[in-house]
Amino acid sequence: MAALEHAGDLTRGGITATMLRFAAPMMIGNLLQQGYNLADTFIVGRLLGPSALAAVGTSYTLMVFLTSLFIGLSMGSGAVFSLQFGARDGEALRRSQTAALWLIGGVTVAINLLALALIRPVIALLQTPPEVVGPMYDYLLVIFLGMGFTSLYNYYACLLRAVGDSLTPLVYLAVAVVLNIGLDLFCIATLGWGVRGAAVATVAAQAVAGVGLCLHTLHRFPLFRPRRGALRPDRRAIREIFSYSSLTCLQQSVMNFGILMVQGLVNSFGTAVMAAFAVAVKIDSFAYMPAQDFGNAFSTFIAQNYGAGRTDRVRQGVRRAVLAVSLFCLAVSAAVFVWAEPLMRLFVSADAAEIIAVGREYLRVEGSFYIGIGWLFLLYGFFRAVRMPGMSLVLTLFSLGTRVALAYGLAAIPAVGVHGIWWSIPIGWALADAVGYGCYRRRFVRAGR
Repeated sequence: MAALEHAGDLTRGGITATMLRFAAPMMIGNLLQQGYNLADTFIVGRLLGPSALAAVGTSYTLMVFLTSLFIGLSMGSGAVFSLQFGARDGEALRRSQTAALWLIGGVTVAINLLALALIRPVIALLQTPPEVVGPMYDYLLVIFLGMGFTSLYNYYACLLRAVGDSLTPLVYLAVAVVLNIGLDLFCIATLGWGVRGAAVATVAAQAVAGVGLCLHTLHRFPLFRPRRGALRPDRRAIREIFSYSSLTCLQQSVMNFGILMVQGLVNSFGTAVMAAFAVAVKIDSFAYMPAQDFGNAFSTFIAQNYGAGRTDRVRQGVRRAVLAVSLFCLAVSAAVFVWAEPLMRLFVSADAAEIIAVGREYLRVEGSFYIGIGWLFLLYGFFRAVRMPGMSLVLTLFSLGTRVALAYGLAAIPAVGVHGIWWSIPIGWALADAVGYGCYRRRFVRAGR
């Protein structure tokens, strides 16, 4: 365990400064990732046109849903790692790490095989317009073949963040993002590979990040290296990892399945709305991604201190995290509302007036309520950290269930149409926030924990 002490102890030092220092590399990393997604959208939209943009945008939603399964497993495992690191139980951490590697590896292989077998039926299920089907199939085929690299990166990133090292995953992600953009331009503009070229660039960059981070972790931390006789997973560790990870995985998959269902509804309104949604969602994700990363960093902070029995730091951490996220979300909401149209024009040519108008409305409706999703990210992270991952799932069901039901119900009203999809989002956030806060007060404030 001594070899990990320098990695990052969040049970000491100033609370706000400690959380922000730990969260900063995660925020920068995801901003880089979202920056790549925006660059990818820009390159595809400008060089290949609306049909290719719609294909890549819809594929991205599907990819997020599938990868959320093993990302959820990694996040759940990370909560266990953080609790054990906070309690300074090195042997338990080693057993959990081995168990998680087996579990996440097996799930990744299963998802990969299933996804490759069901590409065409899923494209049809999403009500994809005929002109988008071909490019979407070409893109997804390549992406699914490289899915294992994404899983590898996320596993080792969660492992390192659990022991307080959020900087190293950022370094490897930054290299991958730069490589991805360069390969995008080369494969699309120079080689003329179209959307398939964009997929090849993505997979190649993910391979560099995943393999590189794995080798770095094994080199730097001997505790995590495979030992003879220690590769067989411990049954108790498997059960503990599964109890955490399965709920977090289910939460992530429910969240993204709900988004996927909304994507199918969006697709029914035609290519212009699909293209607008593809651009606006990425701008949207870029805007509130720092709040999500801060929520994940907050979860690690709470887990380490909860595992160490530092309830005083847990309570103070909650208050300061709420203040920080609230101020950030209010500022970003104001910026997105004002600049919604200029942001859309960055990625869509000026003559695509319908696409710009649809995207502008989406951003102004959802962007006004980022504080709702910011609080929700904190609630997700808190309940994962205090051994209540099931509550995070409940909040996701409230949020997404409301969103999907309202989206389909309101969109069916001729006078409302696609506008109802946009308004269903903040309503879902608000409901989940109310439920989560009620649970927090009942279990931790009134109980004096």
